[in-house]
Amino acid sequence: MLNFCSLYSGSTGNCLLVSSEDTNILIDAGVSQKKVIESLESLNIDINSIDAILVTHEHVDHIMSVGGLSKKYDIPVYSNIETFSAMGTQSEKISDDNKKTFEIDSPFSIGSLNIESFSIPHDAINPCGFNITKDNKKISIATDIGHMNNSLLDKLKNSSFIMLESNYDPEILKVCRYPYKLKQRISGLNGHLSNSSAGKTISALIPTGLNKVMLGHLSKENNFPELAYSTVLEEIKNSGFSKNNVHIEVASRNNPSSLLKII
Repeated sequence: MLNFCSLYSGSTGNCLLVSSEDTNILIDAGVSQKKVIESLESLNIDINSIDAILVTHEHVDHIMSVGGLSKKYDIPVYSNIETFSAMGTQSEKISDDNKKTFEIDSPFSIGSLNIESFSIPHDAINPCGFNITKDNKKISIATDIGHMNNSLLDKLKNSSFIMLESNYDPEILKVCRYPYKLKQRISGLNGHLSNSSAGKTISALIPTGLNKVMLGHLSKENNFPELAYSTVLEEIKNSGFSKNNVHIEVASRNNPSSLLKII
């Protein structure tokens, strides 16, 4: 059995939990140590039971407390070598023994969890998402995605659950207070995924076995949960499916989500 919980998700900080009966891992730690520990305690999980932290990329909303947590609680950190080199002071806090490097597309294991990273289009040095499998069940973590392409879609196929970015609404982005250059970055090929693109992605994956989705990494300025949900659902309906085909939740920016069981 696999469990998933979004501890925090959004443009202000990201930290996800994936667990099995005997293994607990965090994906990113882009909020304070205090917030990570408190959110785990709300799930009755001790920080000392965390077996590893996986890092998707070096942006601060994904690595704020990675080094501090690793140093204080002796937690191994898994990342590709390019991301380690770009993490600055957070990387310096991690002991050499706790720095575990992986190559994109090369599988590895942590406890009972089998993990494979895959490249994502984002404006970081070598960003990635993760496929995590156990007992023939697969979950995928795919946020900070500038656009969806066939190669990435292939990596997400056959997932029972996906944490998928649904970052912004294009019409809100057009009129928001952001400078033009930032708007171009967000909507560009290496920026973030829109609500509509998330809906189209989910529609393409439903026939491959997808039945649970959590929408994540919502922009604070250019989106809101009800809009992300309704836009995604509309895209699904336009593709001939309904909310009965897939369970959809929206991750909170400030609070842990429900604990999803993928069985």
